Amino acid sequence: MTDRLVIPQANPGASYLAQKGAIDAAIARVLGSGRYILGEPVAAFEQEFAAYLGVKHCVGVASGTDAIELALRALGIGEGQAVIAPSHTAVATVAAIERAGARPVLVDVSRQTYTITPAAIEAIVKSAREIDGCRIAAVIPVHLYGHPANMPAILEVARRHGLRVIEDCAQSHGARIAGQPAGTFGDVAAFSFYPTKNLGAFGDGGFVAVNDAQLQKRLFSLREYGWQQRYVSAFPGLNSRLDPLQAAILSVKLTRLDADNNRRREIAARYSAGLAQLPLALPTSSPGAEHVFHQYVIRTPERDRLSAFLASRSILTGIHYPLPIHLQPAYRDRQLAYGELPETEQVCREILSLPMFPQLADADVDRVIAAIVEWASSRRSVQRGAAT
Repeated sequence: MTDRLVIPQANPGASYLAQKGAIDAAIARVLGSGRYILGEPVAAFEQEFAAYLGVKHCVGVASGTDAIELALRALGIGEGQAVIAPSHTAVATVAAIERAGARPVLVDVSRQTYTITPAAIEAIVKSAREIDGCRIAAVIPVHLYGHPANMPAILEVARRHGLRVIEDCAQSHGARIAGQPAGTFGDVAAFSFYPTKNLGAFGDGGFVAVNDAQLQKRLFSLREYGWQQRYVSAFPGLNSRLDPLQAAILSVKLTRLDADNNRRREIAARYSAGLAQLPLALPTSSPGAEHVFHQYVIRTPERDRLSAFLASRSILTGIHYPLPIHLQPAYRDRQLAYGELPETEQVCREILSLPMFPQLADADVDRVIAAIVEWASSRRSVQRGAAT
């Protein structure tokens, strides 16, 4: 790298500095309270985030992975059942399905939005209601990179075939479809508050959003050993409680979520304008979808060369994600993919996440654009030279 200041791909520390006074005060209140498990900060944030989403209940848990697992358990989905999910997602989605005791069935995604398609779901349930003896019981649409999956069409397919729907909203805080927030369409929604998320804690944290009071009650028990009476487990549960320090931090950061998402859209628009004439596939949004750009993901068959070039200019990038789950060492021999997944496999060879966080300055965005333009120009020169 050169001696220029590094532009990170993500920078959760910048979100702390942006609200340092309010965050420090919130942490001090928790420390001064003498109560450090659940308590008022968690209950307050549960109510605040439920109000933000427009759902009746939210249940704070220890991570986004736990949120998916607990959502499945609350719906009674586990042993002997199968859950449809995209192979192009964070491995946490599949890890949670297996922790709940269910069998993942991995399908292809749209090359435009990188999300699961209604057609992929329909194709499975029409041809096989059971996979390896496991009845297909649910689908997990992942709202990847901040772009919501096509929930109206997915719900229509799911309802017609009797499938439960768990939205994976780990990357879509504040995204909407025709004005309706992601996380309010399915039976249950799972959120992650990993530090780099649009609404990120300074440690792990997760949430389950529901409208059903009975599901909320079961989730409260599941996150704490299956207790309905303290120290007495009515059924097996987990230890998965949102930390009150993180809840207090999230309450502060929630006040800026919409403004931060708007800033992400401004950065994305600047990238798109500056890169429009280059031989790159840029992000798109489906009609009615409000993208919140958790990541700004471009595609090029020369992804690795571009990434290395940007690193030489002190610009850091990411790959979310480099290998489809069905091809990862832990899963590739288990035949989790339903048929061929050509779009997923091509996408994973080409995607590159550019720097994206709300505090990213316009000058740094322009520096990223200029470096990519320089790279593209150098590649054209090399190609012209090879042709002669």
